[in-house]
Amino acid sequence: MSNNSRIEAMVNLKSFAKTGLLWVCLLFLALSLPLAAVEEDLAPEHATGQQHNQSVQADKALVVTAHPLATRAGYEVLQNGGSAADAAVAIQAMLTLVEPQSSGIGGGAFMLYWDQQAGRLHAYDGRETAPASADAKLFYRDDKPMSWPDALVGGRSVGTPGVLKLLEMAQTHHGKLPWAALFRAAIDQSRAGFSVGPRLHQLIASGINPGLDRYPQARDYFFTPAGEPLPVGYLRQNPRLADSLEQIAESGTDAFYQGPLAAAMVDRIRQVSDNPGRLSLEDLASYQAVEREPLCLPYQRFRVCGFPPPTSGGVTVLQILKLLEGFDLSQPDPLSPRFNHLFTQASRLAFADRGRYLADPDFVDVPVAGLLDPTYLQQRAALIHAQQDSGQAQPGVPENSELSRADDQSPELPSTSHFVVVDQWGNAVSVTSSIEMAFGSTLMAGGFLLNNQLTDFSFVPEQDGRAIANRVEAGKRPRSSMAPFMVFDEQGRLYAAIGSPGGSRIINYVARSLLLMLNSDLPLQEVVNQPHVSNRNGQTELEAGTTAEQLAKPLAEMGHQIKIRDLNSGLHGFRRLPQGGWESAVDNRREGQALGE
Repeated sequence: MSNNSRIEAMVNLKSFAKTGLLWVCLLFLALSLPLAAVEEDLAPEHATGQQHNQSVQADKALVVTAHPLATRAGYEVLQNGGSAADAAVAIQAMLTLVEPQSSGIGGGAFMLYWDQQAGRLHAYDGRETAPASADAKLFYRDDKPMSWPDALVGGRSVGTPGVLKLLEMAQTHHGKLPWAALFRAAIDQSRAGFSVGPRLHQLIASGINPGLDRYPQARDYFFTPAGEPLPVGYLRQNPRLADSLEQIAESGTDAFYQGPLAAAMVDRIRQVSDNPGRLSLEDLASYQAVEREPLCLPYQRFRVCGFPPPTSGGVTVLQILKLLEGFDLSQPDPLSPRFNHLFTQASRLAFADRGRYLADPDFVDVPVAGLLDPTYLQQRAALIHAQQDSGQAQPGVPENSELSRADDQSPELPSTSHFVVVDQWGNAVSVTSSIEMAFGSTLMAGGFLLNNQLTDFSFVPEQDGRAIANRVEAGKRPRSSMAPFMVFDEQGRLYAAIGSPGGSRIINYVARSLLLMLNSDLPLQEVVNQPHVSNRNGQTELEAGTTAEQLAKPLAEMGHQIKIRDLNSGLHGFRRLPQGGWESAVDNRREGQALGE
């Protein structure tokens, strides 16, 4: 195969958006390709341009989120004496209003919380769960797996939202301010309205979610009376959300999981005529957030900590880092063919294991210890060829793994947001929050969108008689790729926190950023602004319109199949400065902001 034939340019989705044909392209792909190909070709939120973000340095406290109003809400909580856990509640409430396509109280989240005084890292799991009435063929119709867009839109894909229970658990343990006070900014902003920004406008106009104009509540909210996408600068008020948040502020999460608001959600999910769901009042009332044990491994002179299953992000990112620890990556050039080749080869191996073994550990024996065992990783690292692409990697056989499993088949296209906070006492959060595909199921209740996270399950429960770990089961949490991370130095001090949206590419965005952060002296803002290179055990993807495109020829000569495409992250983080204090990083691919003092 010639080099030219290896270099495949991606169709520019933004040009389709301008002509209103993006949803047609998306729907055609989803109907005509297997789920693995859908995941390869589509992104949860396509690129909507870049902005120039300034890094902020702070001596005491710092907040970084994907929207200025959310950053300000969290920062004001810190100024009023609140903790990082308090700020997280205010941030998520505001993101529900101003970044509805990405996250909200109708979705789920994973949180790492560092308790400075206790010297302890907590991992809080607010992932959605499948209804009690769900079975392995939830996404079957006429005894065949449904197409992805048919499953995505409507009630069938909605899991029990978990983010509020997570926030309640964290704030109960670590908060300093009254729960009700944390919602004030979002309530007031919902009533006053917020100005629609370019990103939200472009995502509505793109038609990226084929069901956004299907149901009256979402259509009336995201489009003008004339049927046009909300224009930039439009004052979007949301009194229904304000009412919902006031109930939650006054009565706690019981106002969400029981009573009239719960009934409204269930009615919307079960009564939608074209694709009803199974979520019940009992599913909502019985939901519980879970505290899990963080995953921490030494890397170089640091201790790197991620989130355990049911997200695959922690294990897979840690595998990538440890697979490369035996290679000399000191002061890596982000555009070096060698560095990016080695990164893609480690990612191939890690993604192969991810597809076979990772799922909800409450339902499946996940061999986490075996996957992160030093001897196993050394054996896997020996498969990396320094000069030649290995092609599709096969899963390994870690200790205590089930050999009878088949590989996962799920598109996993989450629309997501990540934020980080460090407070004046040194407590910190790293939170990744999601409603799955951009605009979720497109069903609205109480002024917020409901998730479509259940499509993160494998639609097919088994293959060739072998069970798939991430199959649908009642009460189970679908596998995720969300990857909130924290890093600690040799003295055990908090050194950094980072994470990103981006579907299963989250893993590549976070892993590559950590490699650059921990092996170079680049400022953190430069680390997150680096052009993306991604490989999920398939094509090597290079971020379109960036200097990453210059890697196409040398990587193709090493055997890579190249695809140039938009790669839209939302990396947000902070890092300790050598002289003390913190530096922020705000991904220039979104509309985020950092504030600190």
